[in-house]
Amino acid sequence: MIENASPHLQTSSGSFDLLLRRARLASGLVLMVFLTMHLGNHALNLISLKAAEEARPLFLAVWRNPLGTALLYGSVLVHVALTLAALYRRRTLAMPARELAQILLGLTIPLLIVEHVVGTRVLDELFEIDHTYEAVVRALWISHPLAGARQTIALLVIWTHGCLGLFFWLRYRRWYPRAAPWLLIAAVLVPTLALLGFAHAGQEVSAMERPSSFMDPNIAAATANTQGRIDRAIYLGFTALVATVLTARVVRDRLERRSLIEIRYADGHRVRVPKGYSVLEASRLGGIPHYAVCGGRGRCSTCRVRVIEGLSGQTAPGPIETATLRRIGAGEDVRLACQLRPVRGLVVSPLLAPSRRSERPLSRPSADPGHEQVLAVMFCDMRGFTALSDRRLPYDVVFLLNRYFAIIGEAVETAGGRVDKFIGDGALAIFGLENSPDMACRQALAAARAILADVHQLSEELSGELQGQLKVAIGIHVGPAIVGSMGYGAAIGLTAVGDTVNIGSRLESAAKDLDAEIVISEAAARRSRLDFSGFELRELEIRGRAKPLRVRVLPPGAVVPA
Repeated sequence: MIENASPHLQTSSGSFDLLLRRARLASGLVLMVFLTMHLGNHALNLISLKAAEEARPLFLAVWRNPLGTALLYGSVLVHVALTLAALYRRRTLAMPARELAQILLGLTIPLLIVEHVVGTRVLDELFEIDHTYEAVVRALWISHPLAGARQTIALLVIWTHGCLGLFFWLRYRRWYPRAAPWLLIAAVLVPTLALLGFAHAGQEVSAMERPSSFMDPNIAAATANTQGRIDRAIYLGFTALVATVLTARVVRDRLERRSLIEIRYADGHRVRVPKGYSVLEASRLGGIPHYAVCGGRGRCSTCRVRVIEGLSGQTAPGPIETATLRRIGAGEDVRLACQLRPVRGLVVSPLLAPSRRSERPLSRPSADPGHEQVLAVMFCDMRGFTALSDRRLPYDVVFLLNRYFAIIGEAVETAGGRVDKFIGDGALAIFGLENSPDMACRQALAAARAILADVHQLSEELSGELQGQLKVAIGIHVGPAIVGSMGYGAAIGLTAVGDTVNIGSRLESAAKDLDAEIVISEAAARRSRLDFSGFELRELEIRGRAKPLRVRVLPPGAVVPA
C-alpha cells in the first residue's frame, strides 16, 4: 500500500521516474538527430538528385550498421513505450494545449510513417533491395502521389512533435531566450529545404524516361504483398496498444473512484479525486487556477502549496521535489502540487495563486519564470534634483531628465548592461545577464565612468541655465539575484529582485551621505580585478544585514579604475 511505503521506497520511485524521463529525452534526441540528418540529405536534392545520392552513403554509414540500427530502433521502441506509459500514468487529460498537441501528434506518427519505413527499410533488408533516391522519388512523386502527400504530412507532424519536445526541454535554460530566434529559423528552414528538395527531385525524375526494367514484376508483387501484411499488422498492433492503454486508464479510474480523497483549498473550494492524483491534477480537474510553469515536472516551484492540514502520513518528497524545495528554502509544510499525491484528505493553500481572469503572465512562451543568477547592479541617482527643478517649467524639467536618462541609457548599453528601470530621477541597471560576474563588475564600472563624464559635460553645457552643478551618486554591488519576467499586462518586463538589488540601492544612498560619486562593495571591486587600493575602505551598516559591508568610497573627481 502507498500509505505504508517507506521513504526509501518513495525515493526509489522518484528516482525511477527521473530515469524514465531521461530515457524518454535521450531517445527523443536520437530520433531528432536521425530526422535532421535525413532531412538534410533530402535538401541536397535542391542541388541535384545526383548530389543527394552521393551523400546518401554517409547517412547510411551512420544508421545502417549494427550499432546505428540498434540505437535507432531501440530509441523508437523506448520513445513509443514511454509515451504510452506516460499517457497511462497521467491521472487527468486536462492539460495545456501545447502539451495536448505534443501527445496527439506523437500518437499519430507511427500510423503516418509505417508505410514509408516498411517500404524503404524493412523490405530493403528482407529482399536485399537498395532503394535509390530515384526509385523512392519516382514512387512517391509519380506512381503513388497520395503516398507522397502522406509522407509530407508525416514529415511536418514528426518535426513539429520533435520541436515541441525540444521547446519543453530547453525553454527555461538561461541561454534559451538568446538562442530562440536561431532555433526558430532552423526549425522552419530544415523541413522547408527538405520539402523543396523533394519537389525538385520529383521534377527531375519526371523529366527522365522510365527504365524499361525498373523492377522485376515477381519481386514487385512479392514486396507489395509483404508490405501490405506488415503495414496492416503494425496498424492493428499499434491501434490495439493505444486502445489497451486508454481502456486500462478507464478501468483504473473506476477502481480508484471507490476510494476518493477530498482535497480542500483555503479559499473554500473542494475537489474529490481518486487516490493517486496529484494536487495539481486535482486543481485542473476542479477548474481551479493553479500555476505550473514547467508543466508539472517538478522543475520549478510555481505550483507549490502550503499544506494546512493533513500533511502527516503523506508520501515523502522524491528526489526531484526535494531538490526543488531545498533550492527555494521551503518550510516543512510546503510541497510541490505536481509531485504531492495525497493518500488521505488534506487542506492546501497555493502560494502562487493566479487570478481566474488571467493566468497568462507565467504561461506565455516569452516570459521568463525566474531563475537565480549572479549579477552586478548599479544604482544611479541625481543629487539635489528637487532643488534644481524648483521654480522651473515642467518642459524644462522633462528636457533635463530626458537628457540625463539618455546619458545613463547610452552608457549602460555601450558597456554591455541593461537598464532595468527608471525611478523618479534614479535608475537601476543590471550587468551579467549574458556574461560572467567578473565581466559584469567591469561593465558596471565602465558605465559609471561614462555617466560621470557625460553628466559633467551636460552640467557645463547647461551652466548658464542651472543654479548649481549636476551631480550623481552611484552604488555598485554584485551577488545572486532573482531574474525573471515580472509585472502585469503591458508592464511585464525582465527585471531583477533580491538582497543584491537592495544592497545596491543602499550603497547609492550611502554615496549621497558620504558626499561621494561612487560607493562600490569590496566584493564587486575585487571581482572586477581592478586596482582600488588607493581608495578608502570602510565598513557600512546595511539595514537587514547582520554584519557590516566592506565598501570602497570614490570621492568627487576621483579617477575610476579602468
